[in-house]
Amino acid sequence: MARSSSGIVAGLTVAALAAVGFLGYQASATAPALPPKAAGQAPSPAASPSGAAPAKQDPAKPAALPENSGTGTRVVYSLSQKRVWLVGEGGAPKSFAVMPSTVHPKPGTYTVKVGARSGAVTGSDGVPIEHVVRFATAEGVAVGFSARVDGSMPEPDPNKKTGGIRMSRLDGDAMWAFATIDSKVVVVP
Repeated sequence: MARSSSGIVAGLTVAALAAVGFLGYQASATAPALPPKAAGQAPSPAASPSGAAPAKQDPAKPAALPENSGTGTRVVYSLSQKRVWLVGEGGAPKSFAVMPSTVHPKPGTYTVKVGARSGAVTGSDGVPIEHVVRFATAEGVAVGFSARVDGSMPEPDPNKKTGGIRMSRLDGDAMWAFATIDSKVVVVP
C-alpha cells in the first residue's frame, strides 16, 4: 500500500513540476522587454549557473535567432554560439546559454520521439540530471538537453563521450515544458 501511494505522489510531483515549468515558460515568453537600464543589470545569483560559464552574452543585446534556423514552433541549438532558443507561436523566443557535451549532433532538423524524455536519471557522466529531452544520436551516443540536479554547468570531461547539453535548472524547466513529443529541434553550426 505504501509503495502505491509513493508512486502516486511521485507522479503528481512530476506533473506539478511540468505544469510550473510550462507556466514559467509562458510567462517569460510573453513578458515585455526590460527597459534599457534593467536590461544591463547583472542577473541574480539564483539565475546564474554555478560552474564554468558558457559563451558570454551581452545582456543589453539579446541573442538574435540564427538565420536559416527553420520556421514555426521549434527549439534552435547553435553549436558555435553554445545557445538555445525556444521559438513559440508569436512573441520573442526565449534564449539561454548552454554547456555543450563532448559529442555534437550534426546540423539539421530532428524530432523529439516517444521515449526520448526522462524526468530524472543519471547522466552518462554519472551525475544526477533532470528534464532530459533527447533528440539525436551521434557517434553511438544519445544527444539531448538536460540540467544537473545540483544546478552547475561545468565543462564536460574531454576524455568521456557524453551527449548531455547542459543548462541551468530554470532553463531546464522551460525546455522540459516546451520540447514535448514531436517537437522540432533545429541544430545550426
